[in-house]
This record gives sequence, structure tokens and C-alpha cells, in this order.
Amino acid sequence: MGDGNIKFIADEMLGKLSKWLRILGYDTLYARGMKDSTIARIAITQKRILLTRDTSFVNKKGLRHILIQYDHVMDQLKQVVRELHLPYPENSFSRCTICNAPLGPLSKEDACKQVPPYVCMTQDAFGICPECSRIYWKGTHYARMAERIRMIYDDMDKS
Repeated sequence: MGDGNIKFIADEMLGKLSKWLRILGYDTLYARGMKDSTIARIAITQKRILLTRDTSFVNKKGLRHILIQYDHVMDQLKQVVRELHLPYPENSFSRCTICNAPLGPLSKEDACKQVPPYVCMTQDAFGICPECSRIYWKGTHYARMAERIRMIYDDMDKS
């Protein structure tokens, strides 16, 4: 799950960044609808790095944060990877992109009861979120996301 010591909490303006950090395998809470004081308390008590676009967090004592400078999610992700020197993810696609829980295995037999027939015919490996029951597999979307991750790290190597 990325560097197991690094956990994030992203403020309400960074939902897409939250999803991409989860795709990389990082434990990333999305602070949707939370008050600033709650976000800060969670970041400090759970030793999470706050990702924010809100400058009011900048001088909060004991709060490790990154002030996100970019509007586009891929630029935001590059900023986090660069500033924290995050290694290429070893366990990408290991978390639910919706609720952040680590995915568990799901047998093909059980998956085929719930996924479209074409997916069942073309895929052998499945994962399931133990919290929201969302099922994951490595379809065409997986290849596109993996390519975007590779491009981010390739760009980092060039700079």
C-alpha cells in the first residue's frame, strides 16, 4: 500500500486527488463535509498528512500538510509524489477508490454472480471492498490508470 507509514487526509476540494492516492495504494481519507477543526484533529491524532488548498491550515501547530498548488488532478498528484519523494507504488489498486478500505480477494465464482457476463468471461482475478462491496477487476480502465501512473513517475524521472 505505498509507503505504509504515509497516510493522508484530503480536504473537500481534493476528492479526485483522494481517489488517485487510493489507486496508488495510500490510505487516504476524504474530508468531505468536515469542519476544519475536525480535519486538523484527525490529521494530528492519526498522523496523516493534510492535503489542502486552504491557506488557513498552513500555520497550524503540529499539522503536517501540503498546500496543493494545482487545479488539475494529475498535476496535484505529481506535486504530492514529488514533495514526499513517494516511490513507485508496489501495491497500487489495493484500496477501494470509494471508501478507502483495503480490498480483499473474491473468487471468480462469487464475482460471476455479480458482474456482467463479458467481465466474467474475460477476467480471472477479482477484488472486493469489505466495506461497500464494490467489486474490482483489471479491465480496460485498469490499463489506462496504470499508464497514467507510469507517466507521472516517468515525468518525475525526467525532472
